[in-house]
Amino acid sequence: MVLTPQSFLYAHDAATSVATITLNRPERLNALTFEVYAELRDTFRALDTEPGVRVVMITGTGKGFCSGGDVEDIIGALFARDHAGLFAFTRMTCDLILAIRQCRRPVVAALNGTVAGAGAVIATACDVRIAADSAKIAYLFTKVGLSGADMGAAWLLPRIIGLGRATELLMTGEFLDAVEAHRIGLYNRVVPAAQLPLEARAFAERLARGPSEALAVTKDSLNREAAMDLETALEAEAQAQAACMLNPNFREAYEAFRAKRDTRFV
Repeated sequence: MVLTPQSFLYAHDAATSVATITLNRPERLNALTFEVYAELRDTFRALDTEPGVRVVMITGTGKGFCSGGDVEDIIGALFARDHAGLFAFTRMTCDLILAIRQCRRPVVAALNGTVAGAGAVIATACDVRIAADSAKIAYLFTKVGLSGADMGAAWLLPRIIGLGRATELLMTGEFLDAVEAHRIGLYNRVVPAAQLPLEARAFAERLARGPSEALAVTKDSLNREAAMDLETALEAEAQAQAACMLNPNFREAYEAFRAKRDTRFV
């Protein structure tokens, strides 16, 4: 199946096995509409099994990665909905985050500028965040009278930066600059803005050359083991690792080591 989303840009580089999603409303700092939310959800669901895709990268055009829900196209329209209509919307936004986390391909966020509101949670749901030095970030929900626990932020963020810092960011809605976001571990790397496309792409391609099944198992384990005690987690890892040892990539790594050549993972 060829993916052809209409509300953002999509490209699949067959040579590197990297699929790139580019939010493309630069005049609105790539603010999200109902259509963008739905297509992002559906695209990440499809990418879980899309042939030839081994890594997904998501970025934006212009000065912002994503400024959250569009004030005109979403927030204003929500006042006309009853509770059932509002719940249908919030459930859809949460389904997007679930689709990112359940996608077995590593997801790399290339944060090219402002990361705010729902955009911040989308970035947080990705596996790795590489940011331009201009990429300030804020979970703005309390600034507009909403819970800071939105789209899974209260589950995701403490697992990255700890409960104390997550509580502060989710309750205040204040911006962090890229340097501070990197210092507390929210961003994996910060690079000059001009270098971001090359740096993020190089990292994505590096993951794409890795053992896809083993990376998928690693991501699944990180998701599931958050709710396990140690004994249960050890049993789950023992079973998963035994299965990985039957995968041809394990033998390939061994053969490459013995032959003193680069691995060629499938």
